[in-house]
Amino acid sequence: MEALWTSVVAVGGTLLGAVVTHLFQRLASRRGELFARSEALRQERIATYSAFAAALEEYRRGQTERWYRKQQDPVGEAFVAVRDEAHRLRTAARQVLYRVTLLTDDREVILAAERAYQCTRDVSTAQDRAEHDAGDARARQAIEAFISRASPLVR
Repeated sequence: MEALWTSVVAVGGTLLGAVVTHLFQRLASRRGELFARSEALRQERIATYSAFAAALEEYRRGQTERWYRKQQDPVGEAFVAVRDEAHRLRTAARQVLYRVTLLTDDREVILAAERAYQCTRDVSTAQDRAEHDAGDARARQAIEAFISRASPLVR
């Protein structure tokens, strides 16, 4: 009879150990999955936010080139070429803006991205050199403000 109870206790202890081990492994697995998911999101945000800033810098350069060519000859071939390039750069920047919007729940980051895009878009509409330089500076500051606002999400 004593051997029976010893066997029952041994089997019960083994089962209890298996259940506890299973629970701990499940918790560890869940934690690992959550960490992997958050790290993948962080990496995607880093790539997207830096791509957006780079696209805006290229777009800003294209808008500046467009403005200068328009001042020289608003109907010339050079102006038409840089205008078309500025449109291509605008589309590229807008595409990355959509990715920024998809990757964050932070409304302030989205607003900062949209403001940077709008400021950059407005660079080519200046009427004179002073207005152009001020618009270009606003665009640069807006891009930097976006990076400052987005950077806590990737740390």
